[in-house]
Amino acid sequence: MLRAAKEVFAEAGIDAPVRDIASRAGVGIGTVYRHFPERADLIAAVFWQEIEVCADAAELLAAAHPPFLALTLWMREFIDLASTKRGLAKALHSGDPAYDGLPSRREQRLQPAFRKLFAAAVASGDIRARIEADDFLDAAATLCMSVNGQRSGQAHQLVTLLIEGLRVAGERSQTVA
Repeated sequence: MLRAAKEVFAEAGIDAPVRDIASRAGVGIGTVYRHFPERADLIAAVFWQEIEVCADAAELLAAAHPPFLALTLWMREFIDLASTKRGLAKALHSGDPAYDGLPSRREQRLQPAFRKLFAAAVASGDIRARIEADDFLDAAATLCMSVNGQRSGQAHQLVTLLIEGLRVAGERSQTVA
């Protein structure tokens, strides 16, 4: 249901009919309402799941790739998360109590996952040590939010430029556009 909701929200916005989400998920509308009595509950669950997916990707990428490449690949996951948030921003900033736990979840899951990847890239000598991990992540989030879907792939291009700016002089690029 959450994947279906994410897809429908991305296509039609957060006000899309619940019947469209139910249809895409292959369930009845009652099933959606049984799990998510309010639309805000469904929106929060979609975003919560996206935070978890992004955070979990950090460990998997770190185990499978050199530090700078793992960081770069994780940033792609983060851009996708930021894009999801952009689509849900109106709801997420509405003051509805269903969204109250999301900022702390970001702090508890995303930031530590990113900090580990960032620290590993610093320790490997691939990126400059004088940049603070949280500042970099905030800059990337700001870039993602600022493009607002103006051009397909623009957020990825801008964040790739930002990542390349971290590189120690003379290093060859491993970024994935």
